[in-house]
Amino acid sequence: MKLSAAALLGLSLAALPALAQDLPDLAGREVVVVTENAYPPLQFLDKDGAAVGWEYDAMAEIAKRLNITVKYENTSWDAMIPAVSEGQYDIGMTGITIKDERKEKVDFSEPYMRSEMLMIVRGDEERFTDAASFAAIPELLISAQPGTSPFYAAIYNILDGNEENPRVIKFETFGAGLEALKAGDVDLTLSDSTAANGYVTASNGGLKIIGEPLASEDFGFIFPKGSDLVAPMNAAIASMKADGTLDALNQKWFVEYKMGE
Repeated sequence: MKLSAAALLGLSLAALPALAQDLPDLAGREVVVVTENAYPPLQFLDKDGAAVGWEYDAMAEIAKRLNITVKYENTSWDAMIPAVSEGQYDIGMTGITIKDERKEKVDFSEPYMRSEMLMIVRGDEERFTDAASFAAIPELLISAQPGTSPFYAAIYNILDGNEENPRVIKFETFGAGLEALKAGDVDLTLSDSTAANGYVTASNGGLKIIGEPLASEDFGFIFPKGSDLVAPMNAAIASMKADGTLDALNQKWFVEYKMGE
């Protein structure tokens, strides 16, 4: 499924009440959820500094359905999977791609979203139009956050498979890499469609998407291995898929919400 505005506009948004009796009641249990607040529109700080986004809304709905009390913490992307693996937090959420190698360290929920990897360039870019033409011009640079899906897509889907390729300029956050693109310090950055379309729309022509999607990926919440929260969370996600709640969140955050407003 591609999370494009055109596709989402066609979704039926009629949400039916969840069947609470089909979901476990966790009796107000406190659950510590860690995130990064750096991945719009999934989770980010709005212009007033409030933590908002698709995942916050989804987690709030899950909390109601399972009767849990959510406490939020923040950490960097690099620290998140190790910290959840060590049991410092109960759940991690930041658009985390479900991958077999990550399953060795943490448990995943069932997917709550599928997205596609897109190439973002400046709005006036004319030197290249897709991955092959970018790769063919050796002086062009791409920004990426190490350890993320965009980083590996840059290395393996666009370049030569060398993780130390000097054409990949590493940044601690996606936002820093995007600012480097806007400033002309790099020529390309990658993001999945959940964030790419929002940034391009907010740029008023300053950014655009080129080429075909490089890959698709499924997102899930992460848990310490063996967590007893996985099954209840999966039940809540399934109920939200079935009654249209996830479709309604897609409509709100990918169609109606305007980045930067």
